[in-house]
Amino acid sequence: MSEQETGTSLETPVVSPAWIRIERARHPQRPYPMDFIERIFTDFSEIHGDRAYGDDEAVACGMARLGADEVMVIGNRKGGSTKDRVRRNFGMPHPEGYRKALRCMRIAEKFARPVISFIDLPGAFPGLGAEERGQAEAIARNILEMSRLRVPTISVISGEGGSGGALALAVSDRVLILENALYFVITPESCAAIMWRDSAQKQPAAEAMRISAPEVAAIGCVDEIVPEPAGGIHTDREAGEGLLGAVLKKHLKELKAMPVDAMVAARQQKFRNIAQFYTQG
Repeated sequence: MSEQETGTSLETPVVSPAWIRIERARHPQRPYPMDFIERIFTDFSEIHGDRAYGDDEAVACGMARLGADEVMVIGNRKGGSTKDRVRRNFGMPHPEGYRKALRCMRIAEKFARPVISFIDLPGAFPGLGAEERGQAEAIARNILEMSRLRVPTISVISGEGGSGGALALAVSDRVLILENALYFVITPESCAAIMWRDSAQKQPAAEAMRISAPEVAAIGCVDEIVPEPAGGIHTDREAGEGLLGAVLKKHLKELKAMPVDAMVAARQQKFRNIAQFYTQG
């Protein structure tokens, strides 16, 4: 029986270049923030709790060393098994997670330690409990306080950097993004559901949103793209993590050499100018 008679098609569905990047950013073998922290840093000592409500297991913070430098590291936790993912809320922080992160940033500032954050989340948790406990306020407070921290700050978008949930950990002197990572206001599926009332239009949405590393770098949302091994960092973790570690050390050295007032002023000016453009008539 022919293909026409059966009504089926043997053609391979066309996958857009933008969607290939999304699949790599979401690959199940891609390293999560805690994988980077465990392999790039040493002497990690975790700090728990926000001193107000509880300890959000979707966010990990602690003291560590990057080479000879003592730093504070922050990363969201997604979990490995299904049970662990549920316990960690699939890596989406509650307000107490952001408040724990801010508490640790203030500790870092007190002891003059740089802050390095790793981000791989589709957004902050939008549940009723999170909203009741002040999710929007917690995000806004982090954005405000990060903008004026008097220590060097570096953020790494390692997978998905989604909306205010990512920005609350990414108002930094240097924002780095891995080659196949994403930085967006909303997921392509949600964008397609809003614009076309059909989440199946996710590939055209991804193309239109311009959320890939080269595209967000072009409008100044990130400071440097960190290359990955061919096919994605999950194909050669050791090489990818080694390269990221070297880039982090380079930026940290540059920031430590800057006067504090000049560093803070440059950080604030950078975020005021992001995505601005001008035309002439």
